[in-house]
Amino acid sequence: MATCWYNGKYSPIEECSLPFSDLSIQRGVGVFDSIRIYEGTPFALSLHLERLSESAAGSGIKAEDIMPRFSDIIYGWLEREENKSFDGIVKPYITGGDVNDKGTFPQPRFFVIFDEVHKPTKEEQKGGVTLAPNHLARPLPLVKTTNYLFGLIPIGRAEQKTFGSLYITPEGEITEEMSSNFFICRGGKIITAPVGKVLNGVTRGIILTLAAENGFKVEERCPLESELTEADEAFITGTVKEVLPIIRVGSVKIGNGRPGPVSQALQHLFVKNKERWLERHVQKKA
Repeated sequence: MATCWYNGKYSPIEECSLPFSDLSIQRGVGVFDSIRIYEGTPFALSLHLERLSESAAGSGIKAEDIMPRFSDIIYGWLEREENKSFDGIVKPYITGGDVNDKGTFPQPRFFVIFDEVHKPTKEEQKGGVTLAPNHLARPLPLVKTTNYLFGLIPIGRAEQKTFGSLYITPEGEITEEMSSNFFICRGGKIITAPVGKVLNGVTRGIILTLAAENGFKVEERCPLESELTEADEAFITGTVKEVLPIIRVGSVKIGNGRPGPVSQALQHLFVKNKERWLERHVQKKA
């Protein structure tokens, strides 16, 4: 059962609600982040909260007074005896509140959801997944907004079962998957879109660090849709997915249609080095 912190207390999620006047409901104004918890310890918490703050600022949401509270809310729940071995996901949200002041939102609401993690299945991790092409530039790429409609529609329209959708600009540049960063491997290089064109993925940054440390060549540019047929392999990265192989985009088969050695090696390196980004709570001295 999911738990939600809202209005100063932790409660079962079904007991929490927002008023219909909130602009997250009225106009889709809201930002969030997803933070993985491994055995009671947050992974890269400070990086995620920094990105959440940037998303709020990029949306015009005035969250300066809210941001310092999230860490205490998260650690406060994890330090309860029954949650000390929690393995799941934490999602802090900031909504637009009820006031729209000419495109800025000075009275936001905020809440935090603690829930189980829905990881890719063993079959998906081992066999790879398919993405639906989405010929659209993602709006506000530097903001992790709650509005995923533009990414979800192509999944529902796809003729075959797909895991997610892949943003491809009208000029043919591949930017990112609906909720993950996207990579192809071609010509001995890992190629991925640069931050600015895409969201600053926390897992993306960690994977690029591990790749550089282990001798992989990385090129930060938008891969082209036309390069998919020439790619040796492809994969996406994310908080829950970690490293997930992509074997097809629409009708285009990637490489030999099976997960490749680069994605498998990077997933192994991620698991091996996970401890480096775990952030245990340090109690403040009185």
